Formats: sequence, structure tokens, C-alpha cells
Amino acid sequence: MSRPTIADLAREAGVSVATVDRVLNGRLKVREETARRVQEAAARIGYHGANAIRARLMAELPELRFALILQKERHPFYQNFARIFQERVEAITTHRLRLTLKFAQSTLPGELAQILTSLAGKVDAVAATGIDHHEVTAAVSLLRQRGIPTFSMLSDFAQGVRESYIGVNNLKAGRAVGWMLSRVAPRPGKIAIFIGGHRFHGHELRETGVRSYFREYAPQFELLNAQANLETRQLTYEATIELLQRHPDLVGIYCAGGGMEGAIAAVREERRPGDVALIVNELTPDSTEALQDGTVTLIMGTPLQQLCEELVTIMIHSVENGMAENPGQRFLPFQLWTPESL
Repeated sequence: MSRPTIADLAREAGVSVATVDRVLNGRLKVREETARRVQEAAARIGYHGANAIRARLMAELPELRFALILQKERHPFYQNFARIFQERVEAITTHRLRLTLKFAQSTLPGELAQILTSLAGKVDAVAATGIDHHEVTAAVSLLRQRGIPTFSMLSDFAQGVRESYIGVNNLKAGRAVGWMLSRVAPRPGKIAIFIGGHRFHGHELRETGVRSYFREYAPQFELLNAQANLETRQLTYEATIELLQRHPDLVGIYCAGGGMEGAIAAVREERRPGDVALIVNELTPDSTEALQDGTVTLIMGTPLQQLCEELVTIMIHSVENGMAENPGQRFLPFQLWTPESL
């Protein structure tokens, strides 16, 4: 099959060959709308100069530098998060966006604070996941003083200092989990909750929501003290094995943060499908398999596509229009996955 020609490109874009020539060579000024139409047509038909056209168009746009800070570099959820955010950045046609991607290697507040501080003077806006701690708040304050807005995602931090939180309403998510557990648990009994750590604001809100629901509507269940699993597979596995062996009347488990892979492995070993209602967060290969084989009852997910689209938009707006006087929050609807959803 022959390569598309300039005539093919002109026909696809609905313009003359002369106009395409001007776009390709930059000889005469072409309206941005027309140039954009030619570039999009070139990408559609696989014209060999599509990348060159895009580069020429992008060079004339205002440049903004963004940073994205995520956790657990090798975890499928965060890998997917990074990919979707990068794709959204590349899809923006009104600005030339440069992305710095960083992964925290631990959940220690000092590490996140150091990463945030290191970005001062290097970027125009930051979006991050992490714990709520005074060291992190101090780092966000420093960035704000330098005119760099910081956005918290998934789990809020530095309230009153960060520019905005974007993610699921974690208190409402917790109450929804309580509602579901009270209905899918095989019988009244004990419920266990895992949180990543006591400084994860979102996890604590989810735990509060679960307890609030059971206290109000399902007092026949007993909620055990929440266990911090540091979002690790092995610690969650060992703790779940211990819970299942010590509490034969354990009927429900909720992993409010990471480490669900350990809970999945332990429930598979110790109980038959359906004996314990297990609710976890985020659709990954592990949680998908567990949902299909009956180990996991339900998955609660974050709408990453919507989150990334809205986050990039508000980051651009904040840089161009200045930071808000009153930091806010943007709640997104959570997703629910059952075996029949897949």
C-alpha cells in the first residue's frame, strides 16, 4: 500500500494542496484552526509528516511545566494512572505541556516533602498522592509561596494550603462500602478494615464512613479495630491469615487502601468463595481475577480517565488565572465492579 500523498492529505483535511504546503513548510501564516485540521487529518491517514506538523504547531503554543507524584511505581494501578495522565497531557492542543513524573519509594512524609520541595522553581503546578502530615503541608506551603499550586489526588493532604483536592468523596465511599457489606456478608458477624496508614486522610475517611453506616443501620455486625498495612502485600497477607484463624465469625473484609493482593491470597487459602465478603479498591489484573473466581465480592474504582482530564484542565486554569483564595475540592463518582461487570 502506497504512502499517503499531499493530495490525499488535502482531500482528507478539506483544504487545497497549496494550504497543506504552507502548513508543512511554514512559508505563509495559516490560521491555527486550519493548521490544526491539517495536522489531525495527517494523523488519521498516517501521513509521514504528521509529527513534524504537530511539532511546528506546538512550538508556537505557551509552555507549562507540570509535575505528577505517585506512589508504588511497579503497581498496575499507578502505572495505569501515569499512562492516562501522560496521554491527557499529550492530547492538549492549547498549550505545550511538559510533564515531570516522580514516584515516591515509601509512605514516609519526609520523602514526599523532599520531592515537593525539589520541584520549586522547576514546574508551574504539581499534582500528588500522599499522606497528610505537617512536613508535607510545609512543603506545599513553600510551593504556594513560590506561586506553584499543588493539587492532592485520591487522598487529601495539606487542607487549606493545597490548591484543590480531586478524587472520590472518601466519606461517602466508606458509607457505600458499609451498605454493601451489610447486604453481601453471608450472615451477621465481624468486619475487618485495612488502612494504608494513620496519616492517609482518605483511608481514615473511608473507615469513618464504614463505621458510621454500621452504627446507624447494621448494629448486628461487629467492626474490629482497623489495621494499618502500610499498603504492602506481605503485611496484609499475614494480618489477614491471622484474622481469619482467630475470628471464625469474620464475615467481611474491606481494604480501604493498597495491599489488597495479600488479602486476596489469604482469603483464597483459608476460606471458600463466598464465606467472606471481600471488598477492595481499583481494577487491576489481580483484583479482576479475584472478582471472577469469587474471592473478591466487589471492587470500588476511581474514574481515572475523568480525573486526569479534569485535573489537567484545572491545573492549566490555576496557572493562567492565579490560585484560588479559598482552596476547594472536586468530588468524582466512584465506580463499582461486580463479576457481571467484566
